[in-house]
Amino acid sequence: MTTADIVEVGTELPALRINPISRTTLALFAGASGDHNPMHIDIDVAKSAGLDDVFAHGMLSMAYLGRLLTNWVDPQSIRSYRVRFAAITPVHGKPTATGKVTAVDEVDGERRATLELAVTLADGTVTLTGDAVVAV
Repeated sequence: MTTADIVEVGTELPALRINPISRTTLALFAGASGDHNPMHIDIDVAKSAGLDDVFAHGMLSMAYLGRLLTNWVDPQSIRSYRVRFAAITPVHGKPTATGKVTAVDEVDGERRATLELAVTLADGTVTLTGDAVVAV
């Protein structure tokens, strides 16, 4: 967890490096999330749509960013969290979730940090961008 007195603009959250996305991860996430879209778990369906293989659920990457945040602050400190899906994460892709403080403000007597967030693959492809506001 973070210490409020060391949070300033430019502070970087410790990166969350994820193991390559496996088919097992996709099947387990489909079950956990209730999202059984075959594009994420059936290679034949993915190929029929012109893709080489299945790809990860966008919400899986959003969950990784959520883990990045809750590794840094308690969940009850999160005031807002939003993302924009930018690219797909292919099976076997190796995502890294990152965050950086872009502002520190006082709101209603509470010190808050605004964070810029991203999930990036090993080849540099940004698959998800977002922002969050957390109480520090």
